[in-house]
Amino acid sequence: MLASHTLGGPSRCGRVLGPPLDKIIKNAAWRKHTHLVSSCKSALDKLETLSDTGLSDPTSPLLGISSSDANFVLNPILLALETNYVKVAEPALECTFKLFSLGVARGEIHGNVSNPILYKIVEAVCKVGGIGEESLELAVLRVLLSAIRCPCVLIRGDCLLNVVRTCYNVYLRGLNGTNQICAKSVLAQIMLIVFTRAEEDSIDVSIKTVSVSELLEFSDKNLNEGSSIYHCQNFVSEVMSASEGVPDLKLSQPSKDQELQNVDLKTSKWEEEEIGELEAKEGGAESGSGGVSKIREDGFLVFKNLCKLSMKFSSQENDDQILLRGKTLSLELLKAVMDNGGSIWRSNVRFLNVIKQYLCLSLLKNSALSVMSIFQLQSCIFMSLLTKYRTGLKDEIGIFFPMLILRVLENVLQPSFVQKMTVLNLLEKIAADSQIIIDIFVNYDCDVDSPNIFERIVNGLLKTALGPPPASATTLSAVQDITFRQESVNCLVSIIKSMGAWMDQKLTIGDSDLRKSFKSDTAAEGHSTLTAEDGTVSDCELQPEMNSELSNAATLEQRRAYKIELQKGVSLFNRKPSKGIEFLINTKKVGNSPEEVAAFLKSNTTGLNEAMIGDYLGEREDFALKVMHAYVDSFDFKSMDFGEAIRFFLQGFRLPGEAQKIDRIMEKFAERYCKCNPNSFTSADTAYVLAYSVIMLNTDAHNSMVKDKMNKSDFIRNNRGIDDGKDLPEEYLGALYDQIVNNEIKMNADSSAPQSMQANSLNKLLGLDGILNLVTWKQTEEKALGANGLLIRQIQEQFKAKSGKSESVYHSVSDVAILRFMVEVCWGPMLAAYSVTLDQSDDRIATTQCLQGFRHAVHVTAVMGMQTQRDAFVTSTAKFTFLHCAADMKQKNVDAVKAIISIAIEDGNHLQDSWEHILTCLSRIEHLQLLGEGSSTDTSILSVPNTEIDEKVPKPSGIQSLKKKGSLQNPAVMAVVRGGSYDSAAVGANSSGLVTPEQINQFIANLNLLEQIGSSELNHVFVHSQRLNSEAIVAFVKALCKVSIAELQSPTDPRVFSLTKLVEIAHYNMNRIRLVWFRIWNVLSDFFVSVGLSENLSVAIFVMDSLRQLAMKFLEREELANYNFQNEFLRPFVIVMQKSNSIEIRELIVRYVSQMVLSRVSNVKSGWKSVFMVFTAAAVDERKNIVLLAFGTMEKIVREYFPHISETDASTFSDCVRCLIKFTNSKFDSDISLNAIGFLRFCAIKLAEGGLVCADKSPDDGSSVSAVTKNDRDLQSFADSDDHASYWVPLLAGLSELTSDSKLAIRKSSTEVLFNVLKDHGHLFSRAFWIGVFSSVVLPLFNGASPVKQDSPTSKSTRPDGSTWDPEISAAAVLSLVDLVIRFFNVLRPQLPNVVSILAGYLKSTKQGPASTGVSATYRLTGELGSRFSKDEWQEILLAIKEAATSTLPGFMKILRSMDDIKVPENSRSSTNTETSSDHGLTKDDLEEDNLQTSAYVVSKMKSFIAVQLLIMQVITDIYKANLQFLVASNINIIVEIFSSITSHAQQLNSETVLQKKIKKVCSILETSEPPMVHFENEAYQNYLNFLQDLIKNNSSAPKEMNLRSLVAVCEKILLIYLSCTDYNYARQQKPVEIPVTHWILPLGIAKKEKMAARTPLLVSALKALSCLEKDSCRKYIADIFHLLVDLVRSDHSSNEVQHALSNIFQACIGPIIMP
Repeated sequence: MLASHTLGGPSRCGRVLGPPLDKIIKNAAWRKHTHLVSSCKSALDKLETLSDTGLSDPTSPLLGISSSDANFVLNPILLALETNYVKVAEPALECTFKLFSLGVARGEIHGNVSNPILYKIVEAVCKVGGIGEESLELAVLRVLLSAIRCPCVLIRGDCLLNVVRTCYNVYLRGLNGTNQICAKSVLAQIMLIVFTRAEEDSIDVSIKTVSVSELLEFSDKNLNEGSSIYHCQNFVSEVMSASEGVPDLKLSQPSKDQELQNVDLKTSKWEEEEIGELEAKEGGAESGSGGVSKIREDGFLVFKNLCKLSMKFSSQENDDQILLRGKTLSLELLKAVMDNGGSIWRSNVRFLNVIKQYLCLSLLKNSALSVMSIFQLQSCIFMSLLTKYRTGLKDEIGIFFPMLILRVLENVLQPSFVQKMTVLNLLEKIAADSQIIIDIFVNYDCDVDSPNIFERIVNGLLKTALGPPPASATTLSAVQDITFRQESVNCLVSIIKSMGAWMDQKLTIGDSDLRKSFKSDTAAEGHSTLTAEDGTVSDCELQPEMNSELSNAATLEQRRAYKIELQKGVSLFNRKPSKGIEFLINTKKVGNSPEEVAAFLKSNTTGLNEAMIGDYLGEREDFALKVMHAYVDSFDFKSMDFGEAIRFFLQGFRLPGEAQKIDRIMEKFAERYCKCNPNSFTSADTAYVLAYSVIMLNTDAHNSMVKDKMNKSDFIRNNRGIDDGKDLPEEYLGALYDQIVNNEIKMNADSSAPQSMQANSLNKLLGLDGILNLVTWKQTEEKALGANGLLIRQIQEQFKAKSGKSESVYHSVSDVAILRFMVEVCWGPMLAAYSVTLDQSDDRIATTQCLQGFRHAVHVTAVMGMQTQRDAFVTSTAKFTFLHCAADMKQKNVDAVKAIISIAIEDGNHLQDSWEHILTCLSRIEHLQLLGEGSSTDTSILSVPNTEIDEKVPKPSGIQSLKKKGSLQNPAVMAVVRGGSYDSAAVGANSSGLVTPEQINQFIANLNLLEQIGSSELNHVFVHSQRLNSEAIVAFVKALCKVSIAELQSPTDPRVFSLTKLVEIAHYNMNRIRLVWFRIWNVLSDFFVSVGLSENLSVAIFVMDSLRQLAMKFLEREELANYNFQNEFLRPFVIVMQKSNSIEIRELIVRYVSQMVLSRVSNVKSGWKSVFMVFTAAAVDERKNIVLLAFGTMEKIVREYFPHISETDASTFSDCVRCLIKFTNSKFDSDISLNAIGFLRFCAIKLAEGGLVCADKSPDDGSSVSAVTKNDRDLQSFADSDDHASYWVPLLAGLSELTSDSKLAIRKSSTEVLFNVLKDHGHLFSRAFWIGVFSSVVLPLFNGASPVKQDSPTSKSTRPDGSTWDPEISAAAVLSLVDLVIRFFNVLRPQLPNVVSILAGYLKSTKQGPASTGVSATYRLTGELGSRFSKDEWQEILLAIKEAATSTLPGFMKILRSMDDIKVPENSRSSTNTETSSDHGLTKDDLEEDNLQTSAYVVSKMKSFIAVQLLIMQVITDIYKANLQFLVASNINIIVEIFSSITSHAQQLNSETVLQKKIKKVCSILETSEPPMVHFENEAYQNYLNFLQDLIKNNSSAPKEMNLRSLVAVCEKILLIYLSCTDYNYARQQKPVEIPVTHWILPLGIAKKEKMAARTPLLVSALKALSCLEKDSCRKYIADIFHLLVDLVRSDHSSNEVQHALSNIFQACIGPIIMP
């Protein structure tokens, strides 16, 4: 150890170089290696003299010594390596390893210029690696790896390529498997080092160690010999760890790219040309892109050369295996580079160009190989491209995806198992990355110029999942087919799962709803963060400068719609070209001009079938012909050879088979060619014929069906004389012949293999025409591509053409709305794949995957609001539970049940209508569990128990009992075993037939499966409803109501499971905000009403009891004022009570409501409305016990809990009043009616006691209360300004309405109570409210009740509603009205006109009773208030009385006139003295029945009229006497007019002498008293006379002269009336007496004497009045009546009073005048 330590001296270099040099000396052959030994010794001696100076020479290749010394001491190492002698080379390699690993060697190694000694050493090491010595290979690899890894050394350019080449050669030429694995591992590690440094642009970087096992994933597994992998892993790890911690060496100076030289593999000529072109283009890109660091330059260099190595093809058979291994290794290294590429490469334009120009070319070329390892590596590289670099490789991925993935995926019948599994595994990785899935759809399926990759993936997976079609030939075994099916389903599940994850991520990042806006920053935002496999950052995440757009989902939708419509048009064109063009023009996909259509056909980038293009161009229709002309005219044949022109022309379409069509096309071609080349032929005819000849020659030469081929001479001969009779030059025709024969004229996309029209169109659309010619998948060995180079060039041209288009821009979207379009594409295939697999497979893994797919699909479709798709997935999952036919259930069906429960819990917020399917499943589960437990079903709850059956049939206890005998005896079990359709309301309801014991046993076994689902899982769904959002809980409750109705309406087995859950749900969600709870209860309310009206009494009772439970719980919560929810909550009770036909239900509701209210009375607020509505309905019930029960509760509520009613609002009190009013209509017990009215009075007292004093207030905007009757709206408007007054509205309006009740007792009591309430509590009313009460409550009582309008002989007045008002009630009402006005006159004074109008109505009555009432009421009114009335008020009263006195006369006279047509027979005993004759002897038989009735009616009306007129006169007289001091002259005048009117009526009535006679006879026949017409006249004049006398005497305000004139006029009329009764013919005294005539004074008849006697008192009064006149007055007026006085003197009087009065008048008046 000591000697070893001293070798080389004290310097660091000496310690490293000394021992190896000494070992070289020992191992060298003295004779053969003399110079080497000498050099080593010299170096040792030199090292002994050197020491670490601490100063470093920057040009020195070794640390701590000078450059010259370094070259001197390193020269022996170089010599040792060059000897190729193993014993000498080993220590030299060891020394070199230490130099690099310890950081002693330093500097840049790039050719002989920069560091020649180190360069030579590295070159020598590489040469040692090529000598084939297995013992040295590992040492060489170790040295090379340490040199690359050393942070102090930068190996560049050709030296770096030489290192890579050496490792290649060790791998390819080595014979030791372990060494080959190590070489492969070293290469991979070198790639990591180079590209990691390039990414960081630094030498000293952290580099991970490669995994050797991963490198053997696709190839070289056979090289693993025992612990080879472990050995190789340690080998690489040791080298990597040996170089750690070495300080960095700063390097600079960029260098140019170097090519891989002296590679053992040869390159074909066409490859060299192609690579040369690529390098030239790359060089141009470099020059334009500016300087690149030398580290990154080396990265590009290595990458390009790796790609070149992967593209090597050889025609030498013995090199094929080596070539394949080298190709595989290159692809593996490329895979490692792409997998470990960082973010810098995604934004580096040059690197992306290198990928496009080299790597993509490599993938194209290698795609033709059928070697599975190659395919797998290509797939992995493609996956890396897709994952990390897709933003810059949109077009390339669009080519490779169909070529590598979809082609294999869609091969269902005869695929390669490994190949397709590779594809399925790749798709599963792709599907695991949600952002890739989204980007594929956005950039390809929504791009017009790109294939529908996502759609084809899904459809291809569906085909694989369904397997080969029946009766089709396939190479797959059953196991392989099953594997394919399961993997494809897994892929579909992963796809929908990723879509859901992406959606959740976006909704979490953004809003909780579907966002309508898009982010405006780069597309990096919103992409997935990690790939599924290696955890590296994804493409879009770290590439802020990528060529991408954050696209609007609406724009993408438009683009996708455009694409779908365009494809539809293309498909239609490929079947019927004319229809297709028409469709494309109508949909504006193509312009409507021939030129635009021709351009569309010529470009043909959309998959048009070339044969159909030719067929369309040959059509003779006008538009098609114009299109063909425009198509041909678009070509420029200038300076083209004729053969080239035809070939160029026919590249875009296939000539049709019909000769006429060819003729039209060739004719136009000839014209166009001659126009472009006017000097080519004499005329266009020549070109036309020659074109035909060329077409025929092409067919003849290249059609295998033609046996006798045309030779050149034949062709020349056939074309003689075509040039206007001349021959074309033979040389020209010969050259044309050779050109056609040697090179067939065909389209660009022509393929030798026949293809279907659809395939051609699809490949054309995808741009795969040339690619598919490369990929035959039938080669077993690698062959040179040869002519396929042209196709590759064409594909590259496609890349170039697409790169300039705007459509090639990479789009990224963050709006989840894009998922709608994706789901529309994939939901059908997914549903089919999941359903078929779940139906056909019993494999637990496969079915579990399918159910997962269903769950994720439901999640996506539900959140996106896609109702149809969501319902389809939910329905399918529900059907697969097999709960509708439990006898056929399996484990997968139980798993489906679990999936249903998971869906309910996870996606409940978005299920909406799908809840019904889920809850139906839960209902059926519970039913089956109930049967399995042997418990009694709900039928026993919902039916009347039958004790006999219960005693005879023992109840089953558990499954064991079910097995023995319960099954065959239980109809429910048999119905379930028989099963039914999924949609049937009741399982087995429509099935019939016997159930076998085997079916029962199977059913019992399946019930055991259901034990996996406990009741807690079911309950969890309902408990979880508390977490549903507001929309979801409403949908949940709706669905549960539907399910519950279905359960309850089951004809065989009604159940209450869902009903009980409804109660629980309502309880769970009772604490939600009121708006949500209100919506929930709207649904529940309708449900309870619907079921509560069920014909099944047991069901209805159960539902009402459930509602009671809910109501009791809800009433425990306090409700704030002015809310209405309690009312809504109790509304179902009201509706059922009103509509139910069941006595039991109605009675039950009354009991329930009574119980609830009395137990929760303090919490009831708005609920009072529903309570009173229930009792209102009960009040009119036809069952007495219900009425009594309800009224008993009402009595208790009013008596004990009245404050709770009035504390809410007026509407509650209104409902209470309405309820009490309804009870007044009870037909069972009058006591209830009267008590109800009494309660109304009680309510008034309670209101008054509450101190609800109503002061005047200004109106506000308070909410009005709903009206009780139609008449209280005005009243309510007055009450709106007064909160307290609003309580009185319903009470008063209700009492007002009761006054028109059909029952007398009710009318009387309600009228009395109403006016008593107003009298007793009117002082609490405000002025405004009083006005409302009077106009809306009081006055309507008398509307239509005025007796003046009634002509019926009855004594009752008719109300507006048809009811009658008893006179007694009417009188009391009028008097009460007057008392009310008297009491509250200050407030009600404005209502005086209305009151007067009512009184006038009574006075106008033709009946004595109402008139008497009116008289007494009027007298009381004036008597109490006369002193307070104003002049106008008196005027109004008196005018009303006047109108009452005068208005009845016309009607009465009309009645009298009806007697004119009635002839009353004369008495049978005639008498000459008619006045003394009697009417006795007439009977009822003497008049007809109708005349008799009319006469009786007239008599009656006459009596009433007279009585009323007398009453009016009496009341006006009394009013005058009592209020004389308050009356003014205008008032007196009205009174005078009243008296005058009445006396006129009386006189007119008595002047009808004929009528009087008829009346007298009629009364005699009817045996009734005659109308007091004389009395009426006497009374009228007497009162009038008295009034005038009093007026003259006592009223100084009235004009005396006028009154005197009136008095004299009245007296004159009285005298005339009396004289008319005498036998003296007073009429003749109207003229002057010229000749005295002597008369015989005959005795008066009895009738006249009676009349005179009746008039005598009146005459006496008139004479007395005249005698009392003053002298002047007498002198003035005596002349007018003197002749009447004379006649009186001459007349015979029946009484001495007349004579005495005449004497007085002569003495008092006339005497003084005659004898002054």
